[in-house]
Amino acid sequence: MARESIKARERKRERLVAKFAQKRADLKAAGDWEGLDKLPRNSSPVRLHNRCKLTGRPKGYMRKFGISRVTFREMASAGKIPGITKSSW
Repeated sequence: MARESIKARERKRERLVAKFAQKRADLKAAGDWEGLDKLPRNSSPVRLHNRCKLTGRPKGYMRKFGISRVTFREMASAGKIPGITKSSW
């Protein structure tokens, strides 16, 4: 499980990206690279990293569900994800 500070930092980046998205698009369209340089670094969407919404794990992230593979397996086995069953043949 990731430290709470790392999860908070990632949430802060998500807020900044959303806040400056329109301004970044306008500056890019105008070709104002100096204006883009003055925006906060964390307002760039490139700096975002996918993390599990429950545990904060950075690796093994499943986009469709927004959680890591480990959490997905635990929840699927417990029957907490609708439509997902353990395969057997």
